[in-house]
Amino acid sequence: MTRVTRGVAAALALLLTTTATLAACGGAPAPEGPVVVDHDTDRPFVLRGVSNLTEIAQLTGPGAINDTESVAVAGTDLGSMVTVGDRTYLLFGDTFGVRDPDSYGGQGEFWRSNVVAWTTDDDPSDGLTFDGWLVDDVGLAAPIVEGDHDPGGIGAEVTKIPTYGFAVEDAIYVLFMSVESWNEPGAWDANYAALARSTDDGATWETLDAPRWPGDSGVIQVATAHVVEDGEEYVYFWTIPAGRFGGVSLMRVPATRAAVEDEAAYSYFVGTDDDGSPRWSSDLTDAVLVVDPTVGELSVMWSTYLERWVMTYSDLGNAYIREGLTPWGPWGEPIELVSGADYPGLYSPYLSPRYTSADGRTLYFTLSLWGPYNVFWFSVDLDRL
Repeated sequence: MTRVTRGVAAALALLLTTTATLAACGGAPAPEGPVVVDHDTDRPFVLRGVSNLTEIAQLTGPGAINDTESVAVAGTDLGSMVTVGDRTYLLFGDTFGVRDPDSYGGQGEFWRSNVVAWTTDDDPSDGLTFDGWLVDDVGLAAPIVEGDHDPGGIGAEVTKIPTYGFAVEDAIYVLFMSVESWNEPGAWDANYAALARSTDDGATWETLDAPRWPGDSGVIQVATAHVVEDGEEYVYFWTIPAGRFGGVSLMRVPATRAAVEDEAAYSYFVGTDDDGSPRWSSDLTDAVLVVDPTVGELSVMWSTYLERWVMTYSDLGNAYIREGLTPWGPWGEPIELVSGADYPGLYSPYLSPRYTSADGRTLYFTLSLWGPYNVFWFSVDLDRL
């Protein structure tokens, strides 16, 4: 059993008296407001570029604006975000509690496959202050679902990595990938992707037996958004294979718990009709690409400033942003978001609709840096034609 404490600033005092749980806060989770999907592709691209890239703060590890040492987080990565009510959960990957100051990349002691922090911070301009963590019985950051940590070859499991989360009815879901082996940089293999579920505001989690997607499929890492398509609400998933060398496909499921937990309820984008309406298939193997390779660790949201979809992602060098006229495209040419020459070892630029300013022109995002192996907070301005 795991629980979530209050904010790091108050954690020491609370541990002397009581542990506040997420469930104690009450209230059923509610998904972010859905975006009504527009099929119109007879519009120009309007994103000219980006400017004023700013590194605002380090969120995790030594020297961060959050005290992550008290929950044994010395090094971690990723940080995709899902907002439920007034809380935003940050989903981190492989996490180490003890690291040598000269360590490079994912290494250290007290290894956990993933950890989760949450925040109610509404002001992204100076970084995100964490209110609490999913913790174990002694108050240290704990995983949603732990990996086997067994690099034993084919069928073994090194770790379980969360890629994105979403909320439907009274449940929060996180899609994670079971990693078989890391291999060469950016070329890892997966056993499968699956869902973990919480029905008590993130206090405890269970792994679902279904749905599951094969490790060699295009549904291993995802980005999600709630949409209304032809009057019905769906969760859309922009999906990529394991690693950073694949292209993007599109998957959807009706936004109900019954559908989310029913593998047969998922459908896959296979193209458009003559009038531009999307066509869907229940067969995963029918899925087509909506963005060509190479795309790694992606994030997608609706931009109120551009009135277009925006996608961020990384490859083995830089981070990029591009705009989409519809969820399935067409998608514009990639625009460099962050240069790997300026930030070597960057990856995973994750957005959240909650964190924008200047009427949506300014985007805030997490970014992982492999050298310090921690997560940082950036902002950038969109330049519109």
